[in-house]
Amino acid sequence: MFITPPEPKTSRKIAEMYRNAEKTYGYLPNMYRTFGHRPEVMESWSALLVSLRGNIEPRRYELVTLAAARELRSSYCMLAHAAVLAREGVSNDELEHIVANAEDAPLDEQERAIMIFAAKVVRDATSITQADINALKSHALTDAEIFDIVAAASARCFFSKTLDALGTSPDQAYVDKLGPQLAEKLALGRPIEREPETVGATL
Repeated sequence: MFITPPEPKTSRKIAEMYRNAEKTYGYLPNMYRTFGHRPEVMESWSALLVSLRGNIEPRRYELVTLAAARELRSSYCMLAHAAVLAREGVSNDELEHIVANAEDAPLDEQERAIMIFAAKVVRDATSITQADINALKSHALTDAEIFDIVAAASARCFFSKTLDALGTSPDQAYVDKLGPQLAEKLALGRPIEREPETVGATL
């Protein structure tokens, strides 16, 4: 991390944010250390996520986020959201194929179109045309659902770029969740944080 995370004793809000994160994850993720400088921003981000997720089915949200994170080369967000899909029963092999946009990825045509569109939003939103919107509508997506996809992909730009610009490394915990081989494949940008080696430690 390029900036020094604040200590919890700095303020009550920082201490509370750290404490809640540790309770949720079982450890203090690096993303919370980064946002420790402005806990109110993390609070607003969390509120935005609640709003976004309230209007989009969970699997679709994760696929949109993966597509956006892949385009952004965000290791942190790739690992975090792949871990969510893994927890929901998607196998490591299936995740590799989804991320690679392979023809045999376990996606239906609507999901594949959504991921391609979300990547285009991140890559160059000005390149989106009416034809792109019409293509999504041909897969039975409504105007409101298309808005949700665009909003989720666009929001990911804020979070991923903030973490990467400040040098926030993905947590070692994702290696434990996904396995070292898949974790390394998903780390498209910044490398995963490595725990200090200790005598007798096993890797």
